[in-house]
Amino acid sequence: MLRESRHEKLLSILGEEGVLPIGEIATRLGVSGATARRDITELGRAGRLTRVYGGAVAAPTQDEERPFSEVVVDDLADKEAVARAAAELVADGDVLLLDIGTTTLQLAKLLRGRPVTVVTSNLAVYDELRDDPEVTLILLGGQVRANYRSVVGFLTESNIRQLRVGRLFLGASGVLPDGSVLDSTHVEVPVKRAMLGAAREVVLLVTAGKFPGDTGLARICGPEGIDTLITNKTSDPATLAVFREGDVEVVTV
Repeated sequence: MLRESRHEKLLSILGEEGVLPIGEIATRLGVSGATARRDITELGRAGRLTRVYGGAVAAPTQDEERPFSEVVVDDLADKEAVARAAAELVADGDVLLLDIGTTTLQLAKLLRGRPVTVVTSNLAVYDELRDDPEVTLILLGGQVRANYRSVVGFLTESNIRQLRVGRLFLGASGVLPDGSVLDSTHVEVPVKRAMLGAAREVVLLVTAGKFPGDTGLARICGPEGIDTLITNKTSDPATLAVFREGDVEVVTV
């Protein structure tokens, strides 16, 4: 396979799957590990992918992601309703993991004054809770993504793998009709997948606008990875039925 064609194939695979280790990249492209590493280095220098520990993710372009400050006001009433239902699940003393996103920020606002432990990669959540004497706040380390107020990368993933928390509140860019949970920012996907493995219970927070999942390129998980889905009453009924069939508790607000 010609080098240019190989590069385009690699970017296409990463676009569909989010992140791959070097060994898998070499297998998919039918090349040696050395060639796969060289391809990753070249594409990384060109800004077309981002190297992560042991592999790579496709690099998002600037127009793929709106700034956090713009997204935070979208569908605000829906986000607040979802956040209120999520807050009702929290008991004093709980250890919680809060994903990136604007709905988890609304949840954080409702956790002020509560004697809970919050672990997060969400810098907006950190800013919301950092001066609260009741909340034990743990900020994960990693590379700062200023545009979306988060931290990412192999350091963040490594931090998460040291944790075992009671409940993860997970965000997403979209949800497909088959229940696939998507994210549109490839560099966030490995962090989200690590979070799934660190929590005893996973609660997906998505507003009605995230259905039918026309935003998001990389799959985080399916219904089998979710314990509870909290969304709005106007969300797609057929997709909610898929989650219920997968033994997911669905809460609509």
